[in-house]
Amino acid sequence: MTVDQLETKVPPLAIVLICALCMIAIARVFPGPAPVADVGRVLAVFCLLAGGFLAVAGVLAFRRAQTTVDPMLHRRATALVTTGVYSITRNPMYVGLLFVLLALGCYLSSPYAMVMCVLFVLYMNRFQIRPEEALLESIFKDAYRAYRARVRRWL
Repeated sequence: MTVDQLETKVPPLAIVLICALCMIAIARVFPGPAPVADVGRVLAVFCLLAGGFLAVAGVLAFRRAQTTVDPMLHRRATALVTTGVYSITRNPMYVGLLFVLLALGCYLSSPYAMVMCVLFVLYMNRFQIRPEEALLESIFKDAYRAYRARVRRWL
């Protein structure tokens, strides 16, 4: 795969929507145990708040650096953001979206629906993050390699 053949064809929000719809369908077919429902709702709120915070913090950091937030336009990257939430994870927006899916899974109280969270991570690693990393390395070279060595991809 070359940088010219990036595989990022589907916007991440569309992937989240597809995963969420699949999770709802799975939970209807394979509902979770009822006693877990109350705990699930508390966890859902926590995950939703954490996910929202991470995603918004990532977007705001990109806006401050005046670089593109749109992953479909990653060729327009003008700055390597490594501070704030980006010092904890290289992909706070994607981690935030994962937490939103985890929130939905907790709310649905279906352990089977959580499989979609794993599939989301696998898909994002292969079709979104790896191509982005290759592009960022081609643009920012040693600075990106040093950042990648210092900060984890997810958490």
